[in-house]
Amino acid sequence: MKKTFILAAVALLSAASCNQTSKSPFSRRVADYAVVEIPAPDLSGISDNGKEVLNLYRFIADEIDAIYWEQYFGDKQELFKDITDPVQKTYAEINYGPWDRLSGKSFVEDYLDRRPGARFYPFDMTLDEFNAWDNPDKNNPYTLIRRAADGSLETVWYHDEYKDHLDKIANYLTAAADITIKPSVKKYLLAKADALRSDNYYESAMAWLDMDDSKMDLVVGPNEAADDQLLGIKRSYEAFVLLKNEARTNELMQYVSRIGEFQQDLPGDSAYKTFQPGAGSNIFSCDAIYYAGKANAGIKVIALNLPFDNDVQRDRGTRTILLENIIKAKYNHIINPTGEVLLEADDMEHLSQDAFFWNIVFREVAHGLGVKETVNGKGSVEDALGSAAPTFEEVKANAAGMLLVCKLQNHYDIRHLFTKDDALVTFFVSLARSERFGEGSSLGRASIIIYNYLSEQGAFERKASGQYSINTAKMEQALSDLTALVLKTQATGDKAFADEFEKKYSKRSADYDADRRNLSLENIPVDIRFSYSAMK
Repeated sequence: MKKTFILAAVALLSAASCNQTSKSPFSRRVADYAVVEIPAPDLSGISDNGKEVLNLYRFIADEIDAIYWEQYFGDKQELFKDITDPVQKTYAEINYGPWDRLSGKSFVEDYLDRRPGARFYPFDMTLDEFNAWDNPDKNNPYTLIRRAADGSLETVWYHDEYKDHLDKIANYLTAAADITIKPSVKKYLLAKADALRSDNYYESAMAWLDMDDSKMDLVVGPNEAADDQLLGIKRSYEAFVLLKNEARTNELMQYVSRIGEFQQDLPGDSAYKTFQPGAGSNIFSCDAIYYAGKANAGIKVIALNLPFDNDVQRDRGTRTILLENIIKAKYNHIINPTGEVLLEADDMEHLSQDAFFWNIVFREVAHGLGVKETVNGKGSVEDALGSAAPTFEEVKANAAGMLLVCKLQNHYDIRHLFTKDDALVTFFVSLARSERFGEGSSLGRASIIIYNYLSEQGAFERKASGQYSINTAKMEQALSDLTALVLKTQATGDKAFADEFEKKYSKRSADYDADRRNLSLENIPVDIRFSYSAMK
């Protein structure tokens, strides 16, 4: 049986945390996020100047954290002054506000449930009002919508709203650029400082993709629109401070030249996969040493595929980053224990940490495939699908990425590491794990959609015991059909179908609720949170 056991020290740290908070009604919710220590990084081979740059990256991340609190919730101290239970406060820190990330429900007295538009739009703004408003900047990812003095709508640029924080960040970036010894890093840092002050990110994104000779990486800015569940437009600030694993990166880079091949391997009409990613794409393996802002809120991502700018993706490509230490932590804490609960013994033999890693690799690669612009003049996929776009993108990446792993298995590329059955069974366990993220996030909704679709196609059977038997052949075919359907929906910008499909398949089933109860009874966490022995 393939297993990776939870590190004893981390388990003891989690247990100690639970014991200290057992009297609070929020103890169970906090325990759903297992404590994982991010150890001090190995800085061998990094110059003293490089270490100073790394320290400045942490200062930048802390300012991003402050911006994100304002962007998502508002005044952090105003919230905390009314919370007397320290465990409830910890839960608010995990969620960056009074709303449970998994459900959107308020867990702090006197706060209403989370609104779909967060703080990107006025609370009383209607969709009809927004759609009727003639303003060229309203759909820009980097503007906030506010009420003017006369009650009408107006736009406020991010760089104006958060100017004080962004000026500090720009100064830190400039200071880091002054002391770095690598020209590519200097170019990126200065370009990013300009971008944050102007909300024009094209040049900084190009410079970031060119910066491939540094052991350290800083991902910073308003990147993803997942928090905007009203229109799926406005992006949230986040930061990652990373150290590159150069040996693993060299192993992964062999797949970059095959991006065009992967595009053609996707199922469906060739008209729905016409996007040609730029030739400058790359794949890095990194250890994460610091998360901030959206990155640190609730569910922690284990991989990145950036930038989201369609022009940059066309002209240069994307960077896929695998956060290897976080992937291992999630496998140890969540994937392997979840498999123990949900899989029959024969299928449990196929659970594989290697398969989990490579499934994630190609999920991220798949984000850069398909189409970015509709084929019938409806504009970008994001604009055409609106609030459904983030969820459909997650469905596409997960389903298409899994298909790519199956294709590589057929071509013998990675068969020496694990089998196709290993990949598909591990995918199912990861899917069941992600379902627990709930309807409150696009990733959670996407996982529920995929689960329900696969169930409908007979890809698995849930037995009376509560354990699953997996039919991997049916699962592969169902994932192919689902990928083709999503690619068509994105390419044609069919929002009416997207909304109806999401409504039908994103409903939690009785089996889903039973699985969630069983995993909770076994004290298997939903996700992780960090304790830093580094960067603090």
